[in-house]
Amino acid sequence: MSGGKANLTHIDASGEAHMVDVSDKAETLRIATAEGYVKMAPETLALIRQGNAKKGDVIGTARLAGIMAAKRTADLIPLCHPLMLTKVTVAIEEDAALPGLRVTATAKLTGKTGVEMEALTAVSVACLTIYDMAKAADKTMEIGGVRLLEKSGGKSGNFRHPEAR
Repeated sequence: MSGGKANLTHIDASGEAHMVDVSDKAETLRIATAEGYVKMAPETLALIRQGNAKKGDVIGTARLAGIMAAKRTADLIPLCHPLMLTKVTVAIEEDAALPGLRVTATAKLTGKTGVEMEALTAVSVACLTIYDMAKAADKTMEIGGVRLLEKSGGKSGNFRHPEAR
């Protein structure tokens, strides 16, 4: 199986979904970084860059939405543990090659379970917020490339996506 174990940890012996018991796991520093993008027309990117989107500051609002989403991951993904995150960062940068915006999020804590889902949720919601705020100018925008770039900590150790920049 590509990128992980062959067994699914959220499926019990009878095939039913369940929350993984992490009570016996050691607390370790856990960090995860994810990325995604919003591809758009060059004119839409220019509107965002100039701060002329109808709804206001697209990048600032998307950054806040991503941070807030990371903190609410357990409310959105049914089998995720509620976590006491110690840091979440969301960076949004122009990428003329798309054209569009690239979103990168990092989540961090010291705990018994990883923060991959929090980083992925932050990226996803930040991308959706960019779309929402700019859709009046460009309904053809495309959200894509949402993936885990790297993670560290925990029993499974470190991971780095083979195509990570």
